[in-house]
Amino acid sequence: MKAKNKVPLIGLCGRSGSGKGYVSAKFAAYGIPSVDTDAVYRAMTAPAEQYSPCMRELVEAFGEGIANPDHSLNRRALAEIVFADGASDALAKLNRITHVHILRETVRIAEKLASDGARAVIVDAPVLFESGFDSHCDCTLCVVAPEDVSVSRIVKRDGISEEEARKRLAAQISAEELIRRCDYVIENGYHCKTLDTQVAAVVRAIFDRFEIRESADE
Repeated sequence: MKAKNKVPLIGLCGRSGSGKGYVSAKFAAYGIPSVDTDAVYRAMTAPAEQYSPCMRELVEAFGEGIANPDHSLNRRALAEIVFADGASDALAKLNRITHVHILRETVRIAEKLASDGARAVIVDAPVLFESGFDSHCDCTLCVVAPEDVSVSRIVKRDGISEEEARKRLAAQISAEELIRRCDYVIENGYHCKTLDTQVAAVVRAIFDRFEIRESADE
């Protein structure tokens, strides 16, 4: 499901605590906005007068117990179902439902950004490869950081223990695998003085690869 406007879609991924948000902000300074797929999902399952198409499918699949009275998603109730022991089929069903809706809305937003003048759009998808979203992108970029740095960021951001943070990372695709799969890599450690230089180099490479002008006036 490619964006109709043919603006390059850049798949951005990284393990929890890698600092993808910071890198996205850096890209925005070069006129490359991003679509946060997590935010898309949250919007689809937020309070509303009636179920969104995504929520309707989730309720049909998992029952009314996963919905709040305001038609939003009860995340804890759903998590108890899909993350229960032996519930791999339920988790797979959840992903099948949500990924279709998220992808469709992501492409719609990317098309709108392109019509507003964006020359490329980042698709910020933490599970880029696991969801299959990478096949809809024109190139891929990962942000990596040392595990201790990621753990520290997660603990500070989410208010969880170091042990919980490490368990979360252990359940995710490895940094080495992301590096192997992606076209571009940015290292984002606490003491990475070259971060801005790395971002600039990747932006230049992407602009050259897709023959994107530096500015709309060129």
